[in-house]
Amino acid sequence: MRVLFLGPSYPQEMQQFTRGLAEVGAEVYGVGDTPVSALPPSLERYLSAYLEVPRLLDEDDVIARCSAWLRGRSIDRVLSNWEPTVVLAARLRERWGIPGMSVDTVEGFRDKQLMKERVAAAGVRVPRSERVVRDHDRRASDARVREAAERVGSPLILKPIAGAGSADTYACRDRAELDAAIAATAHVRELSVEEYIEGEEFTHDTVCVEGEPIYENVAQYLPKPLEARSQQWISPVIITVRDLAQPKIRAGSRLGRQVLDALNMGDGFTHMEWFYTPKGEAVFGEIGCRPGGARLVDQMNYTGDIDLFREWARAACWHAFEASTARKYNCGVIFKRALGNGRITRIEGLESFKRSIGGALVEDQLSRPGTPRRDWKATLVSDGYLMVRHGDWDTCRRICAAAATDIKLYAQ
Repeated sequence: MRVLFLGPSYPQEMQQFTRGLAEVGAEVYGVGDTPVSALPPSLERYLSAYLEVPRLLDEDDVIARCSAWLRGRSIDRVLSNWEPTVVLAARLRERWGIPGMSVDTVEGFRDKQLMKERVAAAGVRVPRSERVVRDHDRRASDARVREAAERVGSPLILKPIAGAGSADTYACRDRAELDAAIAATAHVRELSVEEYIEGEEFTHDTVCVEGEPIYENVAQYLPKPLEARSQQWISPVIITVRDLAQPKIRAGSRLGRQVLDALNMGDGFTHMEWFYTPKGEAVFGEIGCRPGGARLVDQMNYTGDIDLFREWARAACWHAFEASTARKYNCGVIFKRALGNGRITRIEGLESFKRSIGGALVEDQLSRPGTPRRDWKATLVSDGYLMVRHGDWDTCRRICAAAATDIKLYAQ
């Protein structure tokens, strides 16, 4: 089994997916724009070969270079787990006649407006939305956004058609917020103007074989990602749900399976976001044919004491999954943002927190004094995180809340 894997070193979790591929018996041919000299030694051992390209997101150039590099060698899979390169992987598959999802299918997971149209056509409740394409005429482009906003209605969301996470995404509840969001997204060529859905926000994550989930996960955002991005003092929390049999969680799982069918999912990871409204309605948000970021795969691993980096590889290569799907814990991650600018100077409340929760802490990856502050708007991980787990949901949530409020990082 020879696998071409795009971006094996970046983002960082791709190194673990590379390991997983090698551990299930694949020969891994990595392609990336990380210099060969900068590849971590821990990664090199899992690569059979590596092609350094000038720019991984220059799709035509990468296709030409890969075709020349692999001339005379056969490849069985072309895989990507990073949002910006999933279409490139599909283009390579089509170019070489390799099994896997087509470009058209992958575009349904990448283009948010096309995604909603296909999901809605299958009878699934989706937010009202319109696509707006900007051009060189800034004033006319802004006017088209406002016209779409009038039709969609307030409150609404403004976000990129082909984005990931909540980057360049804004909630608009009045004209002033809309004007500010239009200005802030002036560099985004294609926008989605979308109905804002009130309610709790969850994920639905799967590993699929031929579109059928062989592993499922649900996690809750506390607070919703857009709210977490609005204030620097907020410590965002995500908690995986141990009990997937709860009625509202089952509603999200049913919704997720409908979406997978509507979009003709093939093999691999999916990461969907959905809402549970005060009226008890499960509403689709968006989905990607790749894993969630910000350590979500690690959370899922801690939830069941398994290795999804390896099991994803087994599913993608061999259409198999050998780990247990039993869920042992609710697992929470708490991302911290330092107060102040410059370098981290001190951490307050950490040691007393650790003493109070016993063995619930599984990772402490907080930035230590002397570390430069990160841009909290550019990365959810911010100034590091804590990961905890507990079999009881209420207890896990209380532990996460304590970490969010009682631990403080300072910088100057």
